[in-house]
Amino acid sequence: MKKPSTLFFDVNETLLDLGFLKEKITSALDDRGELVSLWFSTLLHYSLVANTIEAYKDFGEIGVAALQMVAAGNDITLKKQQAEAAVIIPFKKLQPYSEVRTSLLVLREQGFRLVALTNSSQKGLEEKLEFAGIADCFDTLLSCEPVQKFKPAPEVYNWAMTTIGVLPENAMMIAAHGWDIAGAQNAGMQTAFINRPGKEQYPLVPEADYVVDDLSQLASVIK
Repeated sequence: MKKPSTLFFDVNETLLDLGFLKEKITSALDDRGELVSLWFSTLLHYSLVANTIEAYKDFGEIGVAALQMVAAGNDITLKKQQAEAAVIIPFKKLQPYSEVRTSLLVLREQGFRLVALTNSSQKGLEEKLEFAGIADCFDTLLSCEPVQKFKPAPEVYNWAMTTIGVLPENAMMIAAHGWDIAGAQNAGMQTAFINRPGKEQYPLVPEADYVVDDLSQLASVIK
């Protein structure tokens, strides 16, 4: 396999731990922690609806709407302002997984170009990576915002590669989400799946080119 020149990283759950956000979502849902996964899947579901009906909204805005939907569907009273407080600011206050910063720096030292590629807004991306202390590890920070589509739409990956000036065979997408891996494969990119707790690949597409437990393992196998 050809060594890629450019590594594209998903952000939420790949680099950043959603633990703090999940705490706030749990509190907003009357401490019903079992509903947090439903909220996140609803957020992703309606981002795909936005793609299909061409009605792009900010990812955080969809997150707020998804939280309101989950609350209403489970007889939980939740005002819009409460939903916003549980989603918007906490989404920007996430900590990186313990190995992330060191591993990103190692990958840069190995000569890779590092790009963050997220469904969050550009402003949200910049703020969350600054808070996490890893913004300086990247050469470029890219949001899907200019495309008005969310990953895994092929337009996002194609636009990102064109923006950076890299061909698909020289690009690798690194993510902890099976849907992101599938989307990147569809765009012709190499892929690496980060096996974060509770995450699985989609079995109806080929397995990622690399499957690792964390970024430190990835740095050791693609150098």
